[in-house]
Amino acid sequence: MNKVVLLATLASVITLAGCSSTSNIDNSAGRATVYEDARSPGKVQGVGVESQDIMAVTDQMMRDMLSNPQLVSRDVAPRIIIDSQYFTNESSSRINKNMLTDRLRINLNRASNGRLVFVGREYADMVEKERELKRMGVVDGGTIRATQATAGADFRLVGRIMSLDAMDTRSQERSRYHQITFELVDLELGTYVWSGMYEFQKTAQDDVIYR
Repeated sequence: MNKVVLLATLASVITLAGCSSTSNIDNSAGRATVYEDARSPGKVQGVGVESQDIMAVTDQMMRDMLSNPQLVSRDVAPRIIIDSQYFTNESSSRINKNMLTDRLRINLNRASNGRLVFVGREYADMVEKERELKRMGVVDGGTIRATQATAGADFRLVGRIMSLDAMDTRSQERSRYHQITFELVDLELGTYVWSGMYEFQKTAQDDVIYR
């Protein structure tokens, strides 16, 4: 009789232990994805370059370039290269530079209405291969007239992202000042025809990881 009671007791303990272990598992659905305004600080914030900074700086540079008569008031629209090849990140912030240069070029191309012409120099190999196929007769000439050479550029974008960091060891607050410069260089003379700069500073108790 004692053996039967003991076995029943052990079975009850095992059953209760199993119920206890499974009750700690959260089987509820995860929080749904929340869309945020990219122009405003999101719920996850740090001291690095974030979406609202990228949009603000490129919008300001676009407006400044479109108000420069040396660029938009010429009889013949200037040819410009805007990519990240000569746009360097010397800051302590991790950022994909193409996010800045691509957004600036695309918005300028849309807003300039032909007053500026943009040369896709990073795709030069692709263009040369297609030109070679046309001239060899492998494909027809397309609908655009043949040219002696691909488009040369008048100006090219250069620039830097720089930062200055500070940290309060008592409060563990981090502060980072960013200075982002944009300039257009004359590709014949080597002179600067336009310069722009954007500055901002952020402070946070804890920084976040940027990927």
